[in-house]
Amino acid sequence: MTKLSVNINKIATLRNARGGNTPDLIQVAIDIQRFGAQGITIHPRPDERHIKYQDAYDLKPVINTEFNIEGNPIQKFVDLVLKIKPEQVTLVPDAVDAITSNAGWDTLKNQSFLKEIVSEFKRNEIRTSIFMDTDLSLIEAAANTGTDRIELYTEAYAIAFENNNKKGVLPYVKAAELAGKLGMELNAGHDLNLDNLQFFANEVPNLLEVSIGHALISEALYYGLQNVVNMYLQKLK
Repeated sequence: MTKLSVNINKIATLRNARGGNTPDLIQVAIDIQRFGAQGITIHPRPDERHIKYQDAYDLKPVINTEFNIEGNPIQKFVDLVLKIKPEQVTLVPDAVDAITSNAGWDTLKNQSFLKEIVSEFKRNEIRTSIFMDTDLSLIEAAANTGTDRIELYTEAYAIAFENNNKKGVLPYVKAAELAGKLGMELNAGHDLNLDNLQFFANEVPNLLEVSIGHALISEALYYGLQNVVNMYLQKLK
């Protein structure tokens, strides 16, 4: 079964809107795991507009599943990850002012930089994943960085699926097959939701983990958080 890691950035966004501690990010993380999710994901950004760097430290003791920290590996981010030592770090090339992640790494252009970063995390026994588009040449280059996994950026698939074009999954199938041949494990995330997840998980081979936040938290407004986590788990069975 593909694991579900819930991104709780939007919980932090809601909390920060009033400046207090409602909703309680730590309690939500505890509850999401209790509801059955196999991981918690956060994506701190330099301006701390949702997840604050202190949140990462506060969350560490309460996560008993898998802690996945995403972000652009600027020095502040690298220092944070090395201190916390989560089970997984996902490298994302988002600009400082990006609203959300909108592209994967150019692993050819950034080959030496990524090799250095991946090596540092692996020396500290932190599993690494690189956020990727489906370009096969870039996936080949990702293997040369030494990364353990890649995370496929699924926005293009989600748009195609919404437009009733199920062939939009084919580039992801090919990318997954190549990653497997090159010895890399596979994650996926971005714009996956209750409508499009099951088809994607059924079609894409060797999918170990999906990271879902915005859609899941939005759907929880209608169905309730516990119900939605279990609905996602059912889609992944």
